[in-house]
Amino acid sequence: MSNPTLELSGIVKNYNAGRENEVQVLRQIDLTVGEGEVVALVAPSGAGKSTLLHIAGLLDTADTGTVKIAGQNMTGLSDHKRTVIRREDVGFIYQFHHLLPEFTALENIALPQLSNGVAGALAAERGLDLLTRVGVAHRADHRPAALSGGEQQRVAFCRALANAPRLLLADEPTGNLDPGTSDQVFGALMELVRGTGLSAVIATHNLELAARMDRKLRLQNGILVAL
Repeated sequence: MSNPTLELSGIVKNYNAGRENEVQVLRQIDLTVGEGEVVALVAPSGAGKSTLLHIAGLLDTADTGTVKIAGQNMTGLSDHKRTVIRREDVGFIYQFHHLLPEFTALENIALPQLSNGVAGALAAERGLDLLTRVGVAHRADHRPAALSGGEQQRVAFCRALANAPRLLLADEPTGNLDPGTSDQVFGALMELVRGTGLSAVIATHNLELAARMDRKLRLQNGILVAL
């Protein structure tokens, strides 16, 4: 695979290491995600998928193994450098939208850009473009409390892509939505991902949603198995 966006090699993660109640969450995880590839990570709750995504996104560290993003080895980087890479190269989406309630939809998307040094007018322009892509530009001036659950999650998608990351990591991004809304919102996410050409790892327990991605992997007993 040429030009991989994400490379995980020999990732091991244990909790309570060395104690009687030690839990081995991840065992020798190897994963390569190419440019523009969308990978489904299928696993039930408690299987370690959030841990794997956090390690891939530099929010957590493995006990052993290496993480590379766009060919750069993340091992041994300072906290500041890891923060910069997360801000510029990685977008995160969670099951709950985590929008800032005091700001409008557009402001929630502009804020990450402003913190990255983008001018206000350009941040607003990109925010409106992203909202248009997911069909909620007409709600740009509304605060989260005035948005439906599906609209809130679409805004969260746009916020994750605000700084044009190379890699998107999503943890059950439609898990809080009813089946009908989930299908529509996931479709909007896939259009956004395909339209921007970034790589993505999307954790879900929904096999129908997983089937719409390029590749499906199951996390079981701490290892990845192709589906």
